[in-house]
Amino acid sequence: MLWARLGFRLFIRSLRRPSLAMNLLRVSWRFRSRTWYREFPFLPVPHSGYLKWRLHTAYGDDGAGPSAEDLERYARWSVESR
Repeated sequence: MLWARLGFRLFIRSLRRPSLAMNLLRVSWRFRSRTWYREFPFLPVPHSGYLKWRLHTAYGDDGAGPSAEDLERYARWSVESR
């Protein structure tokens, strides 16, 4: 439920700023599992272990979820720093 709500908030923000939508797509593509096409459900999503590790290193807790503001800031920084 948390991830669906977060995705909805990011979608609404992306409607207001189309450049944010492109930044989020680029970042999500970088986070995908490299073998996503071989594993069910055949979606380019990160492995759950990797995602837990990233959340733990960022927030100190595997179960913590990022805010829409955090993800927007990270997406902007990630694309601009390349």
